[in-house]
Amino acid sequence: MKKVLIGLVVLICLPLLWFILSPSPIDSVAWQPPEPPLMEGNFAPNEKLKASELIAQGLVYGPEDVAVDDNGVIYGGTQDGKIVRVFPDGRYQEWIDLGGRPLGLHFDQDGNLIVCDAYKGLLSINPEGSVTVLTNSAEGGAFAFTDDLDIASDGKIYFTDASSKWNQPDYMLDLLEGKPYGRFLVYDPATEQTTVLLKDMYFPNGVALSQNEDFVLINETWRYRIVRYWLKGDKKGTSDMFIENLPGFPDGVSSNRNGTFWLALPTPRNPKVDNMYPKPWLKNFVVKLPKSIQPKPVEYGFVLGLNEQGEVTHNLQDPSGIHVKEITSVEEHKGYIYLGSLHNDRFARLKL
Repeated sequence: MKKVLIGLVVLICLPLLWFILSPSPIDSVAWQPPEPPLMEGNFAPNEKLKASELIAQGLVYGPEDVAVDDNGVIYGGTQDGKIVRVFPDGRYQEWIDLGGRPLGLHFDQDGNLIVCDAYKGLLSINPEGSVTVLTNSAEGGAFAFTDDLDIASDGKIYFTDASSKWNQPDYMLDLLEGKPYGRFLVYDPATEQTTVLLKDMYFPNGVALSQNEDFVLINETWRYRIVRYWLKGDKKGTSDMFIENLPGFPDGVSSNRNGTFWLALPTPRNPKVDNMYPKPWLKNFVVKLPKSIQPKPVEYGFVLGLNEQGEVTHNLQDPSGIHVKEITSVEEHKGYIYLGSLHNDRFARLKL
């Protein structure tokens, strides 16, 4: 009997010891996050997003970004690599299968849909559906996570490569490793040149130009902040902080080109993640656990409006996360805002 018990202990302890001592896929570093702001005042919970109209519910999965053309047709990029569209009469169409993971979307002045595909780079899709790769590398480094974009009036495309190490399915590894693998770039269609504007960013995500195009915003998702990069004036070519210590993880940001930025916060701050940030050993261990027990986003709907001084002007929420959740993009079009989500099965539209 004693030998049987010893054998059972060995059978249990050896795999556990192997798991503990096995190498982690990440080499995490410590960071001390600021104390999160209270959910009050400008961030006070409300149910304003529950008034939004749901579109294509159950037909689409993971429309991370949303774009609306001049005819009111809604476009989104889905988890299975497709560009889908919903017509004003409610008709739903799977338009193009890119075979990648389309994220940021934006129409250029010629009616081409410019797409940040996480795997394939910066793409252009003409109205007939022909796909062209504009760029997929810069300074000798291929994009690993092409993420979001905005387009200036001169045709230049400002966009992000969120991580040079981790691909889209492994974004949590990028979060927990805590290293600045991201870049902010510009592509000039006139010269077909791609230029790196900022390096060593912590998951640079959403991109939005100001009303006068004198600066552009870039979300650093894992640092709860938005960076401002100056395009004109005495500060041209430099960057500073636009807003920091946000109450959630900033994902997409867009501009209505009339002084308002719309900021999507897919989930509020997670105390478990904040507590892990300063502990590299803990983060290195957690990523070895099954994904089912790793930290997860809170199912919550959260959108902020900001003016060009970084002040909160709108606060729209659905704390239940039942109507809308994990909002990753907000686009204003003709008096409405349209919402996309990384993990939901719908678009949403709210009259302003």
